[in-house]
Amino acid sequence: MPQSDDKRLVDLTARIEQDDPRFARSMSSGRPTRPREYRRARAWWVLGAGLVLLTTGLIVPDGLLIATGLVLSGIGVQLFDPYPPQGGGPERQSAR
Repeated sequence: MPQSDDKRLVDLTARIEQDDPRFARSMSSGRPTRPREYRRARAWWVLGAGLVLLTTGLIVPDGLLIATGLVLSGIGVQLFDPYPPQGGGPERQSAR
């Protein structure tokens, strides 16, 4: 027996509300924001800070600054991924 369209819309609304509450609230108010996958300001800030620390560590030969810059740059690049891996290990995957 197929689901009614209303039931599908209610399920979709609940899923969006759970996944990205800020986006769901903005849609209901009539002023939509970008979905979480396309908000990149934090990624740019982390990447910029990492590159500044890396450059500073190369100019002033300091291994700790270089390592910190590399780690922050890696984190910043990882934040650009629009679809991060979901959940935990194999036990979480089988529960879905």
